[in-house]
Amino acid sequence: MSIDRDTFEKTSEDELEELSVPDQVLGFLAANDDRAFKAREIASQIGVDEGAVSTALSRLKDRDLVEHKATYWAITDDTERLNGYSGYERATALFNQRLGTEDKESWREHAPEEPHPSVEDEQ
Repeated sequence: MSIDRDTFEKTSEDELEELSVPDQVLGFLAANDDRAFKAREIASQIGVDEGAVSTALSRLKDRDLVEHKATYWAITDDTERLNGYSGYERATALFNQRLGTEDKESWREHAPEEPHPSVEDEQ
């Protein structure tokens, strides 16, 4: 998996070695939590062999960290479960470092004034 020069210079050797294939897969899916991907697409995006990604996805599924339907994989929406997985925090930190953290104010600028109908249904 390639990294940008800034990450290369600012990240310690230990941190770079720490990110396992499951951590990379989970980090990628977390960064793209609104989509589902095929294993080969994930492999291509993170620069890891498809077999290694498939194995990682199976292990992550066994831990209920990802969901699988047909040939597609997505990160779980169970935030409690994700927060309990130590690799999630490392992967999220690395992706935030590379892509930047989300800016809540930017989200608010584009948020609708009225709540989504599903929120009203719950009340």
